[in-house]
Amino acid sequence: MVTFVSVLKYEQIKVNKALEHELAAMPAPLRDIVGHVLMAGGKRLRPLLTLLSARLFGAEGDGLYRLAVIPEMIHVATLLHDDVLDEAESRRGRKSAHLIYGTAPAILAGDALLAAASHRTASFGIPSLLTCVSEAVLMTAAGEAHEIALQHSLMHSLKEYIDIVAGKTGWLLKGSCRLGALYAGASEDEVEAVSDYGLNLGIAFQIVDDALDFADEAVTGKPTAGDLMEGKFTPPIMKYFEFLPNMDRERFREKFKSGGFSAEDRVRIAADIRRLGFDTEARAMADEYIAKAQACLDRLPHRFEQKVFREALEFVRNRKS
Repeated sequence: MVTFVSVLKYEQIKVNKALEHELAAMPAPLRDIVGHVLMAGGKRLRPLLTLLSARLFGAEGDGLYRLAVIPEMIHVATLLHDDVLDEAESRRGRKSAHLIYGTAPAILAGDALLAAASHRTASFGIPSLLTCVSEAVLMTAAGEAHEIALQHSLMHSLKEYIDIVAGKTGWLLKGSCRLGALYAGASEDEVEAVSDYGLNLGIAFQIVDDALDFADEAVTGKPTAGDLMEGKFTPPIMKYFEFLPNMDRERFREKFKSGGFSAEDRVRIAADIRRLGFDTEARAMADEYIAKAQACLDRLPHRFEQKVFREALEFVRNRKS
């Protein structure tokens, strides 16, 4: 039986070959740094969304893979920059690029990837593709800037949280879907429908991701409760903070503001969040956006790709890592 995961795994092979081609075209001084993250694995969700969207509206051919790698290059550029900003020690099971090659080279490698993504987009000679990519990069950066402005704050609302995740995650998934539709010459209504699908899928993806931050590291492969150290006020933390008695709340506030949680603190708080079900409650929030994304699909052609888009929603809802 064909499933979203089986399609994802099948396409990863050709997507990775296309990424290797883009890496080989990078200037030599940047190749090792870019390759350290670009070829370190990952789900390749964004390229698949571009492929599915293009094919849904009738585009075919191996040239689609040159298009599909564009959002992945942008995504990896943001990872290089994020790891510097977050002082992250690892990425996808490897030591972070900035710790191996240095902070300045890692930032420059991210900048170069963004430029390479723009160059690849321009090579198709379709102005609307450049507009799409530029807008996705702009809104992703705005989302990241919004998050940084509110870092270590316990004062912002759930609405602001949604604004942040729509920017830092939703817009690039939106752009991934939009890119394929524009390339294939879809109608304006179809372009907007698949774009809205991508945005809502991205918001749901990030909500689930933030809930998974409190799962056991042995399950996810990521450090448990990293958002506590980074001062990100996500739904599980919001619910936990509200639950605490006043005295404990003040202690929590001080540690959250300073990033002063010990490893033992993080393990204990993560265990409490799981025991109290706050991670599960946070995951349930994603259902609202999954439902919105599902409604968008009703406006699209009833083809195989639309079925895979529907299965992608279940994939996001049920993610364990």
